[in-house]
Amino acid sequence: MGIIKTQYPVKYFCAVTISDTVDPRQVLEQLKERVAAQDTKSEIYNFDSFTDYYQEQMGINLKKFFISFKDLMEMERLPEFKMTANALEAEFAVAGKRQANLDPGYLTQAKLVLATTKDYSHRLYLGNGIFGDLHLIYRKRSYQAQAWTYPDYRQEIVLNYFNRLREIYREQLADLLENNRKNI
Repeated sequence: MGIIKTQYPVKYFCAVTISDTVDPRQVLEQLKERVAAQDTKSEIYNFDSFTDYYQEQMGINLKKFFISFKDLMEMERLPEFKMTANALEAEFAVAGKRQANLDPGYLTQAKLVLATTKDYSHRLYLGNGIFGDLHLIYRKRSYQAQAWTYPDYRQEIVLNYFNRLREIYREQLADLLENNRKNI
């Protein structure tokens, strides 16, 4: 019989893809109000060169970046976070077409998990219509892509961002554990 252990809180992030009709500051402000304060932001990159999947809904010249949230949170919150992101996407929509795509996820020292509403062989059901997609795993001192990893998550600027975010997470987790130890 396995022993059930308390799981450490995780580092949440959100992938933000926007059309040129959306002010990214408005998206970030709404994420701050509805989720939490942010502490990092990646470089912005052109998303169109990776896929045309969103073109019909969002147009062309799409930009993408990642933000992370300052405080560590429980991993069980991922479905709630995805539902919040979906509601925000609907609010930014124009004439029924999305202008922002928000993909939340979290990272641990071992992996990066994305929230999605789409089922597939490598996705586990989390509840409320939300699946967790094991997107990157940490191995050989870096996050590594899987066969199903989206093309833009394979690029160096994205992997570097998540590797830096992992270091921030490790420091935050160490501080949290030390504070908990002192309070016992």
